Amino acid sequence: MSQVQAEPAARRPIRELPDELISQIAAGEVIERPAAVVRELVDNALDAGATQITVRLLAGGVRLVAVEDDGGGIPRAELPVALKRHATSKIGNLHDLESVATMGFRGEALAAIHSVSELSLLSRTDGEASAFLLDGRSGELRPAARATGTTVEVKELFFSTPARRKFLKTDATELAHCIEAVRRHALARPDVGFAIWHEGKLAEQWRAHQGPDALTRRLADVLGEDFIAGSIAVDHWAGPLRVSGRAGLPDAARSRADQQFAYVNGRFVRDKVVTHAARSAYEDVLHGQKQPVYVLYLTIDPTRVDVNVHPTKIEVRFRDSREVHQAVRHAIENALAVPRAQALAATTGMDRPAGPPGTVAPAASGPETPVSEQKWPIPSVKWSQSAINLGPTSGHRVSDLDALWGPPRGDAPADAANGAAQPPWAGAAPAAGAGVVTPPFPPETPASPPADWPLGRAVAQVHGVYILAENRHGLVLVDMHAAHERILYERLKHQLDAAPLASQPLLIPATFAATPEEVATAEAATDTLALLGLEITPFSPRTLAVRAVPVTLAQGDAVELARSVLAELAQHDASTVVQRARNELLATMACHGAVRAHRRLTLPEMDALLRQMEATERSDQCNHGRPTWRQLTMAELDGLFLRGR
Repeated sequence: MSQVQAEPAARRPIRELPDELISQIAAGEVIERPAAVVRELVDNALDAGATQITVRLLAGGVRLVAVEDDGGGIPRAELPVALKRHATSKIGNLHDLESVATMGFRGEALAAIHSVSELSLLSRTDGEASAFLLDGRSGELRPAARATGTTVEVKELFFSTPARRKFLKTDATELAHCIEAVRRHALARPDVGFAIWHEGKLAEQWRAHQGPDALTRRLADVLGEDFIAGSIAVDHWAGPLRVSGRAGLPDAARSRADQQFAYVNGRFVRDKVVTHAARSAYEDVLHGQKQPVYVLYLTIDPTRVDVNVHPTKIEVRFRDSREVHQAVRHAIENALAVPRAQALAATTGMDRPAGPPGTVAPAASGPETPVSEQKWPIPSVKWSQSAINLGPTSGHRVSDLDALWGPPRGDAPADAANGAAQPPWAGAAPAAGAGVVTPPFPPETPASPPADWPLGRAVAQVHGVYILAENRHGLVLVDMHAAHERILYERLKHQLDAAPLASQPLLIPATFAATPEEVATAEAATDTLALLGLEITPFSPRTLAVRAVPVTLAQGDAVELARSVLAELAQHDASTVVQRARNELLATMACHGAVRAHRRLTLPEMDALLRQMEATERSDQCNHGRPTWRQLTMAELDGLFLRGR
């Protein structure tokens, strides 16, 4: 996985923009602290084709910000023009503005920085005999010594506006913001080396990387090896839109959202659509209020995204935000769906489908196969009565809900009493005094766990709560209730997804006072609402009526559901609201149907549960986001007993 960098386009001269184009540009480059200076100057260095960028700071950047690069440089005649407002080499007309492919484009940064500091510009192009130094205050231009490239020195920031300087924080805080500004660039450009010096000491350095693993190595350099170990690769195509990068595993979630990086065509952004989509992808696996970690790169046609909406260029606007939302959500969901047990199996040398665990094939290759239906090399486990119902609640029938999901799958065994087929998650009540039926596994178990059993062979049960299993790496501990709960939950979801979302008309429509935006959304999104099983129509100019809801949510609050869906439709993909409400119902059903703690299981029953975990999507977390299993390696076990010391 790597970010392929295009060859720099032929250089255009710096020139002042026409008034008509200036009026189209979002006004006012904002320089509020030294980090903003660093961000703008590094943007310009990258646009110039630099492969090595050095940032030198004094007093956290207040006394000095100097950015040196080895890019193409600025010709002597263009140096004075570069400091003028709305003078740039990046765009020349309105068409260029609507398809910006460079980091900078407004031609305001140098002029804005120059107005609040003492700025000097030293540059040399490849064809010039020497470099030239421009003094921003006097306008003097004289020859100087320098290799090809540009150095911009910004001294005494805000010296002419002392009131603004009072709002700056301590030098340590400003330095941290400057480092963060460079770090964001470094995560997007592994082919460029970055170095940050503060008070003559090297504060951070990230060397350039080349090759197919360049991005992974840069992520490890910037975010640490723990991020790589605690994340999974993302590579998803949705038509012409590509989402790549790495998404953190649920176990790696943090209390703060300080490791969430999103890039659009190489530009770091804070976008509500992307943030919401990423968070919704983790809803089913994240525990409590934890924040996921991720680095995502969106590659999209520049004409389908507007970067000219905020002075700092940190916000963007998508032409089709719903398309982007779905692409990001599905990219992360698909990556997280693969159980980690399959990745664990890869380290044992067992055969597996081509491609690393978590890699999602491009959409062009055809429809994706659910993980639960892929032919992984594990023993075939039928979703039979005995394999599902392991606990004392095995007699709890949910077959009365069969009408909500249609006929059961053909692999469900017929009921012994009346010959009627039962849903794959349902089980017949055992006869009085009868024990739990043993799953269809051979009574004898191998002396050592087979290579195609990633979670190993069950050896014992602890207090009726945890299963102990032995695999090639050491010891596996499984929370049997949490694991079985996830298995049932995913099975219910797949069963429901196989049929269209049925709608149930309400006998008495539920009316509510609506805002003008809600009324307009309901009128404009009638077809989308119908796909979600909802019928919401105007009852009066300021009142909406909910006339039908999804069958599975017929007992819920119709008005609250309608308001939530309309709010999401106005901003994002409203299907997440219905899916979330539906999943809450299924999670409750799965929780009640799962094997209970303190229920004694036989070894074949435990093995059956382990095999199901290996083939079930998202089986690493229960429905509430808690982990279902942990691995203790032999090295960790040896360490507990000081073996080998």
